[in-house]
Amino acid sequence: MNENQYGAIFNAYPDSMGGTLGDIVSFLGRPEAKGAFSAFYILPSLYHSDLDRGFCVVDYGLNEALARPENLAALRAMGIGLKLDFVLNHASVQSPQFRDLLAKGDASPYRDFFINWNEFWRGHGEMTDTGYIQPDAELIKDMFFRKPGLPILMVDFPDGRSVPYWNTFYQQVDVDANGRKHYLGQMDLNIKSPLVWDFYADTLKTLAGYGARIVRLDAFAYAPKEPGARNFLNEPGTWDLLDRVAALASPYGIALLPEIHASYAEGVWRALGEKGYMVYDFFLPGLLLDAFGQGSGEYIARWANEITASGLRTVNMLGCHDGIPVLDLKGLLPEDRIQALIDALVSRGGYVKDLHGAKNVYYQVNAAYYSALGEDEARLLTARAIQVFMPGQPQVWYLDLFAGKNDYEAMRRAGAGGHKEINRTNLSADDVAAGLEKQVVLKQLALLKLRGGCPAFHPEADVQVGAEGSGLFMRWRHGGHEAALRADLATARYEITVDGARRTD
Repeated sequence: MNENQYGAIFNAYPDSMGGTLGDIVSFLGRPEAKGAFSAFYILPSLYHSDLDRGFCVVDYGLNEALARPENLAALRAMGIGLKLDFVLNHASVQSPQFRDLLAKGDASPYRDFFINWNEFWRGHGEMTDTGYIQPDAELIKDMFFRKPGLPILMVDFPDGRSVPYWNTFYQQVDVDANGRKHYLGQMDLNIKSPLVWDFYADTLKTLAGYGARIVRLDAFAYAPKEPGARNFLNEPGTWDLLDRVAALASPYGIALLPEIHASYAEGVWRALGEKGYMVYDFFLPGLLLDAFGQGSGEYIARWANEITASGLRTVNMLGCHDGIPVLDLKGLLPEDRIQALIDALVSRGGYVKDLHGAKNVYYQVNAAYYSALGEDEARLLTARAIQVFMPGQPQVWYLDLFAGKNDYEAMRRAGAGGHKEINRTNLSADDVAAGLEKQVVLKQLALLKLRGGCPAFHPEADVQVGAEGSGLFMRWRHGGHEAALRADLATARYEITVDGARRTD
């Protein structure tokens, strides 16, 4: 049995519950939670980072203000494996490598660790008066940019030159009273540099040492770059990158989970599965919300059966640290139903995030999942039950477990672009204690314990899913054991039987 496909994965920042990772470890050891989770996805503020709630990594050492080695040891002692992030595409400007580049310029051994824009585009454009090459229009017309303009940060070298470096994501430049520049940002790594591959190998060794059994590859699809290519999920470069990273991870027994949002119709999920990688089920959150809105589980059943027929190893979820995916649903749900779903989520307080700055191209909706469900406890419990019975491994966002609502105050504090904070409320120790008195929390934990403890939920189980009218039927069979769920999407009621006996919580 592969335990990483058996029980549920808990998902939180190190400071999401009580303030430190130690507080979450204490929660996971409580009788109410013990046995509910076989793994813990700890978001990357676990490391030294400076932006994007951890996704701008300075280095992969533990941020001991939030997490200590004894916390990781306690998780291992509890039999809880780790899922951790590795950001392949970029590193912070505060990383040791970029600081060395700023200090030494061309003399830095890390000069090619990052992507010098002008060297990348040499021979493929014209030099501008401001010191960067403007690529030929034909070569960039199909490029996939995350922000307006060219993805460049002009970096001052010690010899007085300003040198452009590739910067796909965030950047900020402040000038102090003495005229010195201070940078913030996420600088793209040059995967053609041997030093980058040494860094990749060292990082995977570090994560394995922490106890990582699954490594989520963040922003991997941006890393392979070629002039004239789309520079997002380039082929064959993307697959070559993943294969090389997989070879580095293999000695540690680490399974890779590449993170990418693309429409169902594009079939990236299928290609990942066919190449043997785990697949994020970004479809389930929207399919469940649509199912409640339409009173039909037809599309959930269709997707569940496709997972089993394809032999995919999936990780699914309701909410997460990011928004509720809607771009992913294109080609799986009819367009009018996707728009109806977006309208419903906005009416419940959600905020639409457009695709990388493009208007009227939906990407995700930022909202707490409980609020997206209309703050209906029956729907939350039914959604959790369906997730438990879906093929794949369930991942549970801490705030969903505690029926957390849209946090508009946190969003306002974050300012422009802070919509994601709507679903990232940090819970105090008192909040956790109060939550563990609520039936909506205890019943979810009971469902998750069922998933982790019933032998029918085995990676090699026979899984059958069907839908008729407002009803959804899901059954797992393995080794003489059977677990079955009947759910009504119109009434948000469900019934579970285990080995023929009705289960009550």
